[in-house]
Amino acid sequence: MTEYVPILVFLVLAFAISIGAIFFSLVVGKKNAYYDKNSTYECGFDPFDDSRSKFEVKFYLVAILFIIFDLEIIFLFPWAIAFNEIGLFGFLSMMFFLLVLTIGFVYEWMKGALDWS
Repeated sequence: MTEYVPILVFLVLAFAISIGAIFFSLVVGKKNAYYDKNSTYECGFDPFDDSRSKFEVKFYLVAILFIIFDLEIIFLFPWAIAFNEIGLFGFLSMMFFLLVLTIGFVYEWMKGALDWS
């Protein structure tokens, strides 16, 4: 049980520092609320429309495309590090993965999802 003592000490210190930081920010921090600080902020100008307005589908398609390519990079880093150990099967698996992503990208491009006209 003694090997868990450093972890317990770390957790207690982390909790104490977190609570202390919150407490001191509430006690010491300025509390001068004024209109501009409490107003709605939207891109540097006053909001002019309902916040429940509809977005175009293209916005969501580009967001999904970003997530897909972000995940691709996350998968490529460990693959590149272990490239010598994984052999031909690992190489072909990653090439298939990249082919599927490329086909999806070309499909989205051909459908015009990336055109903002």
